[in-house]
Amino acid sequence: MYRLISKKDVEHVALLGRLELSEEEKELYTQQLNKILEAARALQELDTADIPPTAHVLPIQNVFREDRVGQHMDPEKALANAPEREENFFKVPKIV
Repeated sequence: MYRLISKKDVEHVALLGRLELSEEEKELYTQQLNKILEAARALQELDTADIPPTAHVLPIQNVFREDRVGQHMDPEKALANAPEREENFFKVPKIV
């Protein structure tokens, strides 16, 4: 299923990424990438048939409140501590 990553593969990816790698780095990355593939291969050998798919390790759920109109804060109170304001708005520096 997986084939080993060769030094030539690392050189090709480095070329695509415009990376200049030393011979030691090429050897190191070749070894590291092959270790990653070995770990993935080991995970695929596990029997996960009875394991339900999960998106999070803990059984948590988002709790949303009902969306409803409520009382609004008075604009004067909301802007009381604003460093700068323009009418009923916060005034902030222009960001481009």
